[in-house]
Amino acid sequence: MNNKPSILIVGAGAIGSFYGAILKKAGCSVSTVLRSDYDAVRARGIRITSALGDLSYHPDHVYRDGDLPEETPDFLILCVKVLPGVDRVALVAPWMGEKTRLVLIENGLDIETELADAYPENPLISCLAFIAASRTESGIVEHKAYGKLVMGRYPEGVDESCRVLSQLFTEGGIKVDLTERVVGERWRKCLWNTPFNPLSVIANGADTRTILDTAGGEELIRAMMREVMEVAAAEGYPMDKALIDQNIEGTRKMPAYKNSMALDYLNDRPVEREAVLGNVVTLAKRHGIAVPHLNTVLVTLKMRAALEGRE
Repeated sequence: MNNKPSILIVGAGAIGSFYGAILKKAGCSVSTVLRSDYDAVRARGIRITSALGDLSYHPDHVYRDGDLPEETPDFLILCVKVLPGVDRVALVAPWMGEKTRLVLIENGLDIETELADAYPENPLISCLAFIAASRTESGIVEHKAYGKLVMGRYPEGVDESCRVLSQLFTEGGIKVDLTERVVGERWRKCLWNTPFNPLSVIANGADTRTILDTAGGEELIRAMMREVMEVAAAEGYPMDKALIDQNIEGTRKMPAYKNSMALDYLNDRPVEREAVLGNVVTLAKRHGIAVPHLNTVLVTLKMRAALEGRE
């Protein structure tokens, strides 16, 4: 009899499908809640090509959004994009049991609060994914590189739920770093995402090389990073200023890279503007901190979205 925890993935796109495959490999029962990919996954399962080998699998149950569960899972992993109009509390509501542990593998800052408020009695595990993976068609995912997770209990600490889930991911073949201060880790990831992702959209899907090599581009990135650091420090998460140089140098060593927001924009998908940038500006206003570069980029993004009918 399988005594491993049961897993439910809500939002099994590229990221959710990949981490579901890792947990399946670790011996867990893994089910999915799907919208557009429901028929394809019911018929053929989830196909994943990966440097780690063939990670394809058939979920134990494939549910449509709106179905009722046969039983509630031990871990519910939420992997949907954090977008205006997406009610994440409502998405997980049918599947949450008394003992279900809620796991977020999502981008952005200040994205846990509404779920923590809705389910105060359920442990909430917040994760940052460092991965390159894309969904190429219904039920088909290409895992290009990486896969590490940084994980901690929200708002802070590492509990038994984190240790159990971390061990399962490790058994499945990926690296997990447990952190006592997961919100601080979100700020560290924002140091890169908050400047590069929105600028790539304003510049019509520009890659990292174009952004840094354009006259004034690196200076703009550095100014935005300094503003992110100032807000992070006011929130109680100071960062070493050397991280700015490290981020720039690391980005220059990479091949020219189109980030996830650039790819969403180029493929006419909604972008996670508020989660990645807007929430930082909101926190800055709350602390009375001037963030002129971040604010200018945010307003310009809103103008572009309005002009293109994306709002």
